[in-house]
Amino acid sequence: MITIKSILCPMDFSDASKNAYRYACEFAKSMGSKVILLNVIEPRPIAADMSLNYIPLEEDLAAAAREDFIPMVDEAKAAGIDVSADVMIGMPAETILQQIADLDVSMLIMGSHGKTGLSRLLMGSVAEAVVRKAAVPVLIVKANEKEFID
Repeated sequence: MITIKSILCPMDFSDASKNAYRYACEFAKSMGSKVILLNVIEPRPIAADMSLNYIPLEEDLAAAAREDFIPMVDEAKAAGIDVSADVMIGMPAETILQQIADLDVSMLIMGSHGKTGLSRLLMGSVAEAVVRKAAVPVLIVKANEKEFID
């Protein structure tokens, strides 16, 4: 029998990651798993010209992400799901892969924006990089995923 003790669910608060969160909660409820929410903030280069309009620093983005996690954690806990949330600064794919190992998670459920062609080539794909290198099963959820919960 397959046992899923914990599920890592990276969040960027897009529609795709919100759908992934819903899937993670459903898996957790049915298998008695813990859900670990993770927001990874990519470091921003410091602008040489500080006269530019204000750009939020990593600390500001981390504080905003922690606030955004509060209703999600409360919702999951109200449904009886063991859940935690963390915010880290780093390169998203590398940080997610490191957290898979560090936290000894059983499964990863994450959203994908479904970019193709030139936009994917230029921007890369965190989901693709994670799928290629992850040592655990990965479920990719798209933003336009059809409703499955009754």
